[in-house]
Amino acid sequence: QVQFVESGGGLVQPGGSLRLSCAASGSIDSIFAMGWYRQAPGKQRELVADITRAGSTNYADSVKGRFTISRDNAKNTVYLQMSSLKPEDTAVYYCNEKEPITDYAFGSWGQGTQVTVSS
Repeated sequence: QVQFVESGGGLVQPGGSLRLSCAASGSIDSIFAMGWYRQAPGKQRELVADITRAGSTNYADSVKGRFTISRDNAKNTVYLQMSSLKPEDTAVYYCNEKEPITDYAFGSWGQGTQVTVSS
C-alpha cells in the first residue's frame, strides 16, 4: 500500500505563493489519478485538484486559475503550486490516489500539511 507524505505548507500572506509536495512511498506511475484535497476547520474535506497519468488536470472552481497540480512519476512526487493565496485557502492539505470519475480517495489519509493564509 502506497503511503503519501505531504510537505511545503506554512504561513503566508494573502496574495502569496506556496508549493506543496507529496512524496509517495512507492511508484505512482501506475496510479491513474492523483488528487490534492483540503480540509478547513469545521468544514468537510474537499478535492481541489487532480491529475491523471497522461497529465490531464481538473480544478475546483474556487482555485481555478490560481493553483497548478503536476506530477513527476520518476520522482514519485506530486506537486501543488499555489498562487494568489486567499485567507479562505487556509486548511490542511492532503494528497491521495483518486478514483477516476469521483472524488473518492483510495488510500489512507496522512498527516497533511498546514497552509495558513493570514496577514
